[in-house]
Amino acid sequence: MTTNTQHETEIIVDPDVPLVRIIREFDAPPEKVFKAHTDPDILKLWNGPDGYETEFETFDCRTGGSWRYKSTGEDWEGWFRGSFHEIRPNTVIIQTFNYEDIPDGVALERIEFEDLGDGRTRLTSTSLVDSFEGRDAFIASGMEVGVIEGYNRLDGILAAG
Repeated sequence: MTTNTQHETEIIVDPDVPLVRIIREFDAPPEKVFKAHTDPDILKLWNGPDGYETEFETFDCRTGGSWRYKSTGEDWEGWFRGSFHEIRPNTVIIQTFNYEDIPDGVALERIEFEDLGDGRTRLTSTSLVDSFEGRDAFIASGMEVGVIEGYNRLDGILAAG
């Protein structure tokens, strides 16, 4: 059974390790939530904060593949890129993530899709950064707004189809 309930997005900043963990439940089965993260035509519809557009230059979603996209808002434009280290359909994505204006600021991300039954999924995304300064800059960048607004849009996309 699928409902259109907006869930809270939990963002945890670890005090002992330079990582950020995001936990979010969706009223959709893991295969739909996974596809929304691995199909660029769907991903561009919800990625980032409201009012921003995502345009993919490359998106080769396979173990060993890579991606690069431009995010554009009213008064800002930025490029992001990464590599897919492991893709396990409907269960896990392990990738790097980098904002190109900070070339040394590469994060290692693990996104897990947990089947909660009844057509529901818990997503847990863990981003490990190379330093506490890098992690704190990641948080200060406004990523929280982009994550929450993006996942709220994803709720609507998942409910629609």
